[in-house]
Amino acid sequence: MRFLRSYAKSLLLWELLLGMRLTLRHFFSPKVTIRYPEEKTPKSPRYRGMLVLRRYPSGEERCIACKLCEAVCPALAITIDSEMREDGTRRTTRYDIDAFKCIYCGFCEEACPVDAIVASRFTEFHFEERGQQIMTKDVMLAMGDKLEPQIAADRAIENQYR
Repeated sequence: MRFLRSYAKSLLLWELLLGMRLTLRHFFSPKVTIRYPEEKTPKSPRYRGMLVLRRYPSGEERCIACKLCEAVCPALAITIDSEMREDGTRRTTRYDIDAFKCIYCGFCEEACPVDAIVASRFTEFHFEERGQQIMTKDVMLAMGDKLEPQIAADRAIENQYR
């Protein structure tokens, strides 16, 4: 009996009919497509997108060149060079992140004692030429200045739940 049932299913292409039934069921259901440039999906305040550097409200960069983010990076994507200033503080002269190496894990953000490096919600970045994947200090500070209102709002939401 089992042989006849198996033979009948293979003759009638039963699996194909089941697949077509599933296709037809979803064919007439409402679509959930998002039209990307016009509509954007909501992102969590904890979303990790492009890494940016922040400044203090006075305009001075936050990074104190402690190199904790460079040490904790599992992909070795961060390169930092620093120098001492006349007032005795240490600041970065070079802060580079290789976006191709970066795995966006957020360890650098957690290791930073002064909240200088932050993973923003910005995801619409691309590279057209070789070498653009190295995000320099100037680029990350400019993006941080541009995205500071959103970053501050995300930090305020995050601090509510601590």
